[in-house]
Amino acid sequence: MLIGRKKEIELLDSVLQGDKSHFVAVYGRRRVGKTFLIREFFGYRFTFQHAGLSESGMKEQLFAFASSLKDAGCAVARKPMNWLEAFEGLKDLVRQSNEKRKVIFIDELSWMDTQKSDLMVAIENFWNSFASARKDVILIVCASATSWMLSKVVHNKGGLYNRLTEQIHLQTFTLKECEEYVKAAGLALNRNQILQYYMIFGGVPYYWGFLKKGLSLSQNIDNILFKKNAPLKEEFKYLYASAFKHPAIYVKIIETLGRKKVGMTREELIEASGILNSGDLTVKLEELESCGFIRRYFAVGMKKKNAVYQLIDCFTLFHFKFLEEIPTDGHFWSNQVNTPVVNTWMGLAFERVCMEHVDQIKMKLGISGVFTEVNSWYCKADPDKGIFGSQIDLLIIRKDQVINLCEMKYSGSEYTVTEKVDRSIRNKINDLVLSTGTKYAIYPTLITTYGLVGNSYAENIQSVITLDDLFAI
Repeated sequence: MLIGRKKEIELLDSVLQGDKSHFVAVYGRRRVGKTFLIREFFGYRFTFQHAGLSESGMKEQLFAFASSLKDAGCAVARKPMNWLEAFEGLKDLVRQSNEKRKVIFIDELSWMDTQKSDLMVAIENFWNSFASARKDVILIVCASATSWMLSKVVHNKGGLYNRLTEQIHLQTFTLKECEEYVKAAGLALNRNQILQYYMIFGGVPYYWGFLKKGLSLSQNIDNILFKKNAPLKEEFKYLYASAFKHPAIYVKIIETLGRKKVGMTREELIEASGILNSGDLTVKLEELESCGFIRRYFAVGMKKKNAVYQLIDCFTLFHFKFLEEIPTDGHFWSNQVNTPVVNTWMGLAFERVCMEHVDQIKMKLGISGVFTEVNSWYCKADPDKGIFGSQIDLLIIRKDQVINLCEMKYSGSEYTVTEKVDRSIRNKINDLVLSTGTKYAIYPTLITTYGLVGNSYAENIQSVITLDDLFAI
């Protein structure tokens, strides 16, 4: 059963109902549901479907492709010697098909692109000289190696340049879509529990499939991550290996970024990691961003060249906090509930979830149609200028000359704005104005789970956004 994916379904439906050939690229991070989307939408019925083999040579890849041709009803006279020959067989299959729309689905395409392979030349030839000249072919290519898909297919500089007719960058689920999944699976989880699971795994659909009925949330987490044979105990090592051919340098980048919550500039990253300043670093940062592991933003008042890179992947951050040295206690999470270390982590994790739901925040604020820039911001103390030194995790800078200064506070009940919290917000406003010279109005905005306790300090908060608001869309 497909959950969410309304825009993607509409796009695929227009492709299916169209009167010309289409070349569609589907990409996105590991476990996000790319294959499931395509198979479910087309009802598992394809003129031809094939999936590349992990860590196999060209000989094995060609054998598997020929086998898929046979499974689809194509008489393969002899084993193809290269990809050009293999795709000639695919042309024959299309020619002999009586289906109105010939749907060709090639999954894990990046695995087929072995060293010195002519794969991309063959796909170029298949599309440019054959499929695009017809009106009935739908070619869908898919891969979890997002960086490979972007460089070799989406941004191809050769014969496939500008040949894609559609592309789908499949995103993770929102909280609302996770709630829809939970209900469809018959799981008894309330919104706060859904939020807590999201804090660990984000909106990656595959991870939500491990939840079992009849267990508490803590029991589920222990079974999934901490028990002896927990299915996701070693997920981290596969997460980056599936997306990148040489993952070590990528892991070094994210480990470095993980040391500083608000993120690092390129220069700070280089200094802290020892990685050489080069064009290769630029490419790797772009790839990590395209996969959704990090985000890049420009802090208000800073020069545009000084982009800040911030680690935002929920599972990666959870791994660094609790899984780098895997606990031997199979009931680790159940025994950590309400401990200071978990409560502190929840506060930080809630901030990341809020950052992934800016559209929902803007909807609640009534500014969905207003152009905004979203970033974090920090400054060092400067007593001579009256600057206290601040870190603001979420600023929404609006075209209508208003800045929502967002405070994100996870709480098990209604949140109380204390004198200390009120002073901290006022200091942040002071620092933002003095450091940036902004003339925009600054609205203190509180994002919390269950709303505010009414007191004199609460009246200084311009807008309150609750967990229910984050589930809006």
